[in-house]
Amino acid sequence: MAHAKTQGRKGMTENEIATVVVDAAYKLHTALGPGRLESAYEALLIYELRKRDLKVAPQQPMPLIYDGVVMDVGYRADLVAEDKVIVELRSVERMAAVHYKQLLTYLRVSDRWLGLLINFGMPLIKDGIRRVVNQLEE
Repeated sequence: MAHAKTQGRKGMTENEIATVVVDAAYKLHTALGPGRLESAYEALLIYELRKRDLKVAPQQPMPLIYDGVVMDVGYRADLVAEDKVIVELRSVERMAAVHYKQLLTYLRVSDRWLGLLINFGMPLIKDGIRRVVNQLEE
């Protein structure tokens, strides 16, 4: 039965997946509050998303392409939900611009268009969630 929990929900849009991820992050932050290690939030978010029947790939390798060559240099996205939405987690007082740029790079090299940057270090989780979109058409 546990295996069925990781099969995922076919046909969900990126926005539907993001809604589930944000709801799970809110639940965790409400229960734990800020100040835990990123690795703890990551493990618990994976658990919570799989309980909600989402397919989650932790520590997903991201390629670096230089001069037409794909190089494996250790870039890893924290989570990829349903093979569509990249989720980067932080537990810091304040986000740096590089966090946003890193997620945008991951979206571009993986040809995905929606990512979530979630900072569990904020007193209110709503202040710590940022949607990042790659090549959004107006």
